[in-house]
Amino acid sequence: MNHSPVQTVGVIGGGTMGAGIAYVFAEAGCHTVVIADSDQSRADHARETIVSRADKLRNQSRLESESVERIRSVVSTVGSVDHLPVDLDLIIEAVPESLDLKLDVLAAAERREPVMLATNTSALSISRLASGLQRPSNLIGLHFFNPVWTMPLLEIICGTATSDDVVTTAREIGDYLNKETIIVRDVPGFATSRLGLALGLEAIRMLEDNVASAADIDRAMELGYRHPMGPLRLTDLVGLDVRLDIAEQLSASLGPRFAPPQLLIDKVAAGELGKKSGRGFFDWSRR
Repeated sequence: MNHSPVQTVGVIGGGTMGAGIAYVFAEAGCHTVVIADSDQSRADHARETIVSRADKLRNQSRLESESVERIRSVVSTVGSVDHLPVDLDLIIEAVPESLDLKLDVLAAAERREPVMLATNTSALSISRLASGLQRPSNLIGLHFFNPVWTMPLLEIICGTATSDDVVTTAREIGDYLNKETIIVRDVPGFATSRLGLALGLEAIRMLEDNVASAADIDRAMELGYRHPMGPLRLTDLVGLDVRLDIAEQLSASLGPRFAPPQLLIDKVAAGELGKKSGRGFFDWSRR
């Protein structure tokens, strides 16, 4: 097992990303992983997802029974950030991509006095998020990808105030979790969101223009360019609402080339958010 830079971790947000992040820290060997969510049922569901994942791997002989039981024992939930333990090695927030929400959550998390504070934002400025903190040097971006337990990349984003020691620890966390890390400056969209969004938005425009079906547009990138997943299916997996939020942010900062297509706006308004809602550009209801 890799050297452990953290042993006690708090994860704020019990959604898909929060559950995935909590799982990888628990599986790696952390002895305390606490999920905080104001919706207790969502927090409980996140823990159920984690336990179910571990059980599935045991049934496939990919995880020892001892590890499954340890994961079950180390993951717990609380109903608010204020109930997280004090002095955790790391608190990472994984709440929706709202600047005001993240500012409030990070300020509350800092009051729990963690050694290190991180955000899983996929596009918001780390420096802006750090501006409301007492210790802005303690904040870093740790951008995980869905599904967290299988995606190998961890994008590390440094704010203007982020300390070198925090960056070093972030790299060690990536090694600990068996992730490949990249270091990115705090620019709009970082590296992955900016590139991924550009391809995804153009694929949506092609669908709007009736260039080809969603399946064939995806197949073109999978077979023609060896992408493991097409841009429309990937958008369904990420969440159309998440992609729309990022597009609006990048459009405001980088210009109209990131303006969201009307089809994306309409689908989000209709509640077609991708896999999590059962329908996006594809039908996920029977999968």
